[in-house]
Amino acid sequence: MSETKETDKHSMNDDQSKNGQAGKSWLDRLSQAFSSEPRTTEELLEILRDAEFQELIDSDALSIIEGAMQVTDMRVEEIMIPRSRMVTVKASAEPSTYLNDIIDSAHSRFPVVGDSSDEIVGILLAKDLLPLALRNNLTRESIREILRPATVVPESKRCNQLLKEFKENRNHMALVVDEYGGVAGLITIEDVLEQIVGDIEDEHDVDEDDQIMEREHGIYAVKAQTPIEDFNEFFGSDLDEEAFDTVGGLLLKEFGHLPRRGESATVEAFRFKVLNADNRKIRLVQVKPLA
Repeated sequence: MSETKETDKHSMNDDQSKNGQAGKSWLDRLSQAFSSEPRTTEELLEILRDAEFQELIDSDALSIIEGAMQVTDMRVEEIMIPRSRMVTVKASAEPSTYLNDIIDSAHSRFPVVGDSSDEIVGILLAKDLLPLALRNNLTRESIREILRPATVVPESKRCNQLLKEFKENRNHMALVVDEYGGVAGLITIEDVLEQIVGDIEDEHDVDEDDQIMEREHGIYAVKAQTPIEDFNEFFGSDLDEEAFDTVGGLLLKEFGHLPRRGESATVEAFRFKVLNADNRKIRLVQVKPLA
């Protein structure tokens, strides 16, 4: 009887030991799983790219995720439309003097300025002009009455924060001011969304007009798809038009790999900095002539 009890005791101890080892092994595996979680953005992107390689997500989804992650690091000044390219309306002008400009630009919103370009009176929506036109009431006074309040943001504002504000306030445009309070440019919700999903084109878009955009202080934003021939014509440069078709192709050769946002390279008399890129291509670069 005592031998049976002793045997049962040893058997129970063995089972407990095995259960303890199994439990410990399970905890070890759990800890290991957690310890392998991504600790940096780069590690997370590597996991996502591996998921794309295994066809768990498609390339378009990965591109959107990468774009959304890039937007969190981007500032408004990097993608805004500079002041020199803004289409504005003077509050003191008669509507008949700028209606053709509104029609030709095909924009839906226009900053209205006072005596100075830094004096923002409000935002004019093109659609609000239609009721006035139908009533033959297109006057300076009537237009002032339909202006919408202008949203003003600093150059340093993060693009993801601005996108959230656009969504909450149902605004589609904001005026960008520099550190001295002067108007530096404007930014729209479309400008931010394009950093996530790529170019959003409509029937009014003309690629050639938007490929090279002048920024402040002699810095330019250039779409990577810009033909080398157009780049040379704009800057008066002599980059190799035979070896490469586009600016993006030139930079891929220069980098030797698909660069990430923030990477820079010097090619002849130009300093290139990648502003936007996904897992497939370069989208937008900053160009600074060195000479």
